[in-house]
Amino acid sequence: MQKIYYASGFVLVGDAICTAVLEYARALADVGKSDLVSVPSMSDEGLRGEVRLLLGPASQIFAAPALDRGVDLEDDEAVASMRDKTARLQLSRPQAGDQDQQGPSLDFDTDY
Repeated sequence: MQKIYYASGFVLVGDAICTAVLEYARALADVGKSDLVSVPSMSDEGLRGEVRLLLGPASQIFAAPALDRGVDLEDDEAVASMRDKTARLQLSRPQAGDQDQQGPSLDFDTDY
């Protein structure tokens, strides 16, 4: 179980959900986009529910381990959806090896 700190508070989520949320938030920030995600969570009082998080370039979120309360807060569908969206965003980013190999040479003549 993990605490995702968001805005002025935190939410308790499962480990896989936490990882998927953070990876998706980073991918969104890298391409300057935002999205609203819904994931199962637990309140500080121990009540199960669902939380909606707005993720984007300005999101300031972080996570820390929380005491396991013996409640399953995993949602395979939500995790798979965020991982799929993350992968699609990462495919749209230019990679270091994608540069034109015929570009200008950076070799300089150091003989004066």
